[in-house]
Amino acid sequence: MSYAIQHLKETSEIISKLDTEACEACVKELVAARARGGRLFILGVGGSAANASHAVNDFRKIGGLEAYAPTDNVSELTARTNDEGWASVFVEWLKGSRLNAKDLLLILSVGGGNIEKNVSPNLVSALQLAKEVGAHIIGIVGKDGGFTAKVANACVIVPTVNPNNITPHSEAFQAVVWHLFVSHPDLKMNQTKWESVLQK
Repeated sequence: MSYAIQHLKETSEIISKLDTEACEACVKELVAARARGGRLFILGVGGSAANASHAVNDFRKIGGLEAYAPTDNVSELTARTNDEGWASVFVEWLKGSRLNAKDLLLILSVGGGNIEKNVSPNLVSALQLAKEVGAHIIGIVGKDGGFTAKVANACVIVPTVNPNNITPHSEAFQAVVWHLFVSHPDLKMNQTKWESVLQK
């Protein structure tokens, strides 16, 4: 079997195992946040940070949510890393944004954050702040979901079908799942461009 066939077979297997009820629960959290005038903060590191930037666009433009990603401001991100340390970059950014109980955090992560293993401690600190202020939390994460899955109001865990491909599948499926969210009729407010062109 070629690697291309193997990778796509794994992708198909993941799709068949995704928890659709968890997807629906996340959409309900997004709809509720919009209804109460809350903001959506999307946090991710590495490839997940790039996904967060793309997702912000979709949730703002298609879903009508006020959405932000701290990693979109490279000046503040690097200043905080340099001056205060990497572990606190998100929590201090959220404090500066006056995170409150109306708001919603969306965590995009392979591992979901793990203090004991010192993996994505910045996500863990942000999640702890969210719990303190009463903000809601959703996540799209891989592996066992880490700290995100433990504290989230709703969380989609990308199933592991090959331990050698946890990261590529997790980051790829973040995009699949958030596009499901913004395309959901309960959340979607604005038509996407090509679909609107084809309907004319």
